[in-house]
Amino acid sequence: MLADTVKNPNIHIRGKNSYYSDAWSGSFEESVVRYHYGDEYSLSHWEPIWEIDQLYIGDYVCIGAEAVILMGGNHTHRTDWFSLYPFLEVIKEAYVAKGDTVIEDGAWIGMRAMIMPGVTIGEGAIVASGALVTKSVAPYTIVAGNPASPIKQRFPEATTEQLLALKIYQWDKTKLDALKAYICSDDIIRLVDAAKRYDDAHS
Repeated sequence: MLADTVKNPNIHIRGKNSYYSDAWSGSFEESVVRYHYGDEYSLSHWEPIWEIDQLYIGDYVCIGAEAVILMGGNHTHRTDWFSLYPFLEVIKEAYVAKGDTVIEDGAWIGMRAMIMPGVTIGEGAIVASGALVTKSVAPYTIVAGNPASPIKQRFPEATTEQLLALKIYQWDKTKLDALKAYICSDDIIRLVDAAKRYDDAHS
């Protein structure tokens, strides 16, 4: 589980259940998160000269083997300058921040997908294997391709709104375990009803 292994202070893991399927590809911080200050090597070799972008990963996130989360540490190639080369004399001016990267609760990042800096992957979204995500992904949306684009909504809009309102991934473990049979189904009416009955019984 990521919460048990991640040491970089600029990577924030919510909850205890998110994981990286690291078969054949090493550790999460070494293999997946690229160009991000805060690993053991960067901490011991240099001081940052710009504000460090943060990586936020929610709970119950599934990250496939060999996925890449590209952070902002390599954004020193100014496309509005004539030269793209990161000359050290102007490296501070060359850096262009992209903002924090957020992977929300319950998202699934497929094998060998690449997440570009500064995007948000919404709750319950699916990033298909090999996709290149350059823009934020709406909750419960499936994206695929290069660049990634929406190919399907997992559920009707009304169902998605109900799921977001339920805040399933913020439930305590006791409630989630009690209602697991309902969240591992596709019947939103039964799920909403079961959640209400649980809340009424425990209020």
